[in-house]
Amino acid sequence: MKRIFIFLLFFQIVFSQELTLQQANHLATLPIKCLQQEYPNKLGQMLIDSTEIQSPKELHPAFYGCFDWHSSVHGHWSLIYLLKKFPNLDKKDEIIRKLKTNLSKENIQKEVDYLSKKHENSFERTYGWAWILKLQLELDTFNAPFAQEMAKNLQPLSNIIIQRYTEFLPKLLYPVRMGMHPNTAFGLTFAWDYAIHSNNIAFQKSIRENAIRLFQKDENCPFNWEPSGTDFLSPCLEEMAIMQRVLDEKSFISWLKKFAPELFDKKLKWEAAKVSDRTDGHLVHLDGLNFSRAWNLYHLINQYPKQFSHLKAIADYHFSFSLPAVVDGNYEGEHWLASFALHAFEEKK
Repeated sequence: MKRIFIFLLFFQIVFSQELTLQQANHLATLPIKCLQQEYPNKLGQMLIDSTEIQSPKELHPAFYGCFDWHSSVHGHWSLIYLLKKFPNLDKKDEIIRKLKTNLSKENIQKEVDYLSKKHENSFERTYGWAWILKLQLELDTFNAPFAQEMAKNLQPLSNIIIQRYTEFLPKLLYPVRMGMHPNTAFGLTFAWDYAIHSNNIAFQKSIRENAIRLFQKDENCPFNWEPSGTDFLSPCLEEMAIMQRVLDEKSFISWLKKFAPELFDKKLKWEAAKVSDRTDGHLVHLDGLNFSRAWNLYHLINQYPKQFSHLKAIADYHFSFSLPAVVDGNYEGEHWLASFALHAFEEKK
């Protein structure tokens, strides 16, 4: 009963203000708990021979916790984000100690070595790639000495990821529009943000040209097809997000009127995705879909408030619908949902 009361209280206060220290401490407990939890674990590994059969920690000494590689990466991002926003975060010393252990120069080099294997060229493409660059950006913009040290350690892995993107994008003749890990638009969005941050003009050019090539002609995105059974990303809104970034205002608004005319409707209603069983690791993805819808709508509203402020109620509704599930005690969602909630907070501003 006490746990239920805490969840309800958390739910009730969340929209009365911006992200608070109390809420941050709640959300931080989730990645802290799993950052160095090796099992259960889902490896995305290709085995060439028996010598490659090793434990998750041996294979990925930096990102072995939180069930899978990409969830571990965005668990690290969550903690860096919270430390930067809340210097007085509970368990600050423990968090920094764990982060420094995982993101050591030696551990990152082993991750680089793993991704450098020819047969792992597509490892975590492009979802995990995108989160590495978001983690790099967060570390780069955090002036604490421990963060700057970790940023320097992580950079070689980020450089590999940039190389992977640059090689892969011209080969991708058709975008992946599903609402899960391979979604092309989501994979490009965080990459674009990092390319802008790092002033990498060549990387920006590659992302912009390929995003326009892949998405410019799209029209009438089928919003009524969402949600698909186990989506955790909104295919329509993720595509909108990358085009919002690579196009100027006039071109973007013109494109959006053809791609998503529904968003201009001031009476638009959009139901949140419902989860039937949050102990099911795939069905719980739908909470992530609600956060994905929220963060993309917030980003749109913040850049173009005059045209899209009417969408804030929809964004808030989706955000509030799934927020209590982040701390519901089910590891199936706990190991990754905090990151999605925090990114929605980040875009809410």
